[in-house]
Amino acid sequence: MDTEKGYPRGFRADSLRPDTGRKSFRSESMQIDEGTELPQGEIQQENSTYLVLFKNIDTGNLEATKEFLDQNPEALTASLTSNGDRPIHKAVLSGHAKIVEEIVRRIHDPEQVLKIKNDNGYTALTYAATGGIVRIAECLVNKCPGLVSVRNAKNHIPIVVASLYGHKKLVRYLYNHTPLNDLDPCDGSDEHKGKNGAMLVTNCIVDGLYGIALDLIQRYPKLAYTRDSDNDTAIIALAQTPSAFPSGTHLAFWQRWIYSCIHIEKINNPYEALNHQHQYRKSQDHNWVQEKLKHFKFLFPHIRRVYKLKLGHAQAKEILDCICREIPKFDSTQEKNAGLNQALFKAVENGIVEYIEEMMRHYPDIVWFKDSYGLNLFFYAVSQRQEKIFSLIYNMGAKKNILATAWDKLHNNMLHHAAYRAPVSRLNLIPGAALQMQRELQWFKEVESLVQPKHRKMVNLKQKKTPHALFKDQHKDLVEQGEKWMKETATSGTVVAALITTMMFSSAFTVPGGYDSAGTPLDVGKISFNIFVISDAISLFTSCMSLLMFLGILKSRYREEDFLRSLPTKLILGLLSLFLSMATMMVSFVVTLRTLVGKKTTPWFSAQFTLLAVIPVGMFVVLQFPLLLEIFCATYCPKVFDKPRQSRRMFKL
Repeated sequence: MDTEKGYPRGFRADSLRPDTGRKSFRSESMQIDEGTELPQGEIQQENSTYLVLFKNIDTGNLEATKEFLDQNPEALTASLTSNGDRPIHKAVLSGHAKIVEEIVRRIHDPEQVLKIKNDNGYTALTYAATGGIVRIAECLVNKCPGLVSVRNAKNHIPIVVASLYGHKKLVRYLYNHTPLNDLDPCDGSDEHKGKNGAMLVTNCIVDGLYGIALDLIQRYPKLAYTRDSDNDTAIIALAQTPSAFPSGTHLAFWQRWIYSCIHIEKINNPYEALNHQHQYRKSQDHNWVQEKLKHFKFLFPHIRRVYKLKLGHAQAKEILDCICREIPKFDSTQEKNAGLNQALFKAVENGIVEYIEEMMRHYPDIVWFKDSYGLNLFFYAVSQRQEKIFSLIYNMGAKKNILATAWDKLHNNMLHHAAYRAPVSRLNLIPGAALQMQRELQWFKEVESLVQPKHRKMVNLKQKKTPHALFKDQHKDLVEQGEKWMKETATSGTVVAALITTMMFSSAFTVPGGYDSAGTPLDVGKISFNIFVISDAISLFTSCMSLLMFLGILKSRYREEDFLRSLPTKLILGLLSLFLSMATMMVSFVVTLRTLVGKKTTPWFSAQFTLLAVIPVGMFVVLQFPLLLEIFCATYCPKVFDKPRQSRRMFKL
């Protein structure tokens, strides 16, 4: 899969060609036509006079360029390079807008701009679409509007070239100036129009220009399943863009609050909205939060970004609705040509639960679709560890049992797929090998409760193993890594707990304030003395408890089942008791210092001790509390599967 965002192979940094494509989901790299590489500095020797013009344009020397063209007006259409680039081509490639404007001003006949092409048939606007400078494109289009319909060697019009390179502002500008007829897939007289329309739709989906893609699909529903030049469709492109949906977006808690407060409603005229670079507007209700966000979204960039994010999600959902309305009309051949089966499994792989839900709502039979290995959508969700999509099986009614008790071509049932190790990309989302092993066990136990009892002893063809045996074999390395991670964490905690225990035990016999002749502490009965005694005792007891918990981890047998509850519980108790012992140790330390200093010092001087004592406790909370919270939630509040009701979306549109 080609995710490269740079320029294609064979291009030079200072002279780019527009006849290749860029898509994050491309399966094949697009090839460059022979003879299209720019010969940097290879100036035609038979007319070395133009070498000066070439250099002036390349360096952006506007005055020298004007002077040369005044003295040599024929140079305006002269060939400067071996592939026939004219001065306007060179100026566009060099990115000098003022020189482009000067050259265009000197061309009196607008139709002549259409005729100025290099030996490969490229116009200046095609090059401008590659560079992405809107000012240059405006200059060319204002001079000759017909340039927007001229194709390059790959039959791509300028707006498609701009979308291939991800120039969003230029795509928006060109979309308002490109005749929609050039993107019409229903024009049987020219198949390249449909290819351009499909290419623009898929590129816009990948680059987040959902408003343009939506407007085109609403006008020409056929673009939802028309193959573009790279053999992709809008159905496939949307399935490979998880960021287009809430389930593929991760927000901080305050961003989620803002997201939920924003309401998006559809505008009746999509094309009019596009002219204002919006497909949707905010609802004009009188909710206080809505009104505040409406005003502040233009003031604070963070709120504005969340607004644009939700706007994009709403647009992508509308695109999906348009696609789903076309699917029931498909026959088996059209389903295959549109890539529906491929798109569904890609959506499962990327965890786009909204995509699968919407498809199921319009076309329930997709639950029976299988890939080349005989896996249905829920089998594939198990193998890819996509819990939100897997949870949809609980709403299948009686179909749930049939879907869960099938097997693939290698006689792997659903429990076998849960026994295989999860993809690395999914495991890396969980911190620490021990928690990764815990999540794998949770998956295995959940699927085990769903399949038939007979399937728990079923032997597959490839490994000749039952699911339990396969699980042990597949997770040997992860168990070892989890054991190492647990022991390292416990060892570090043991050292700290032992030090605190030693200090607190010794401080119990050296109380602040000293003793009288009878050996009785002088400060007995004072509040500070009581605080010292209580905090010292708590610190000693909790450090001992922490020490015992960590020793229990070090002496564990480390079976697979231990990672589910036993080891995480010990680690939780060990870290909690260690934190409490450290906090109470700081309290006893501050009390002792304030007693030693006495009343002769000012209050602010004593307050410094308290402030300094808070620092290590705060650092412990910042560094260790996230891990502690993660372990606790994963062990006692696991929200991996949503059994009672349909898998809920992360955010509400």
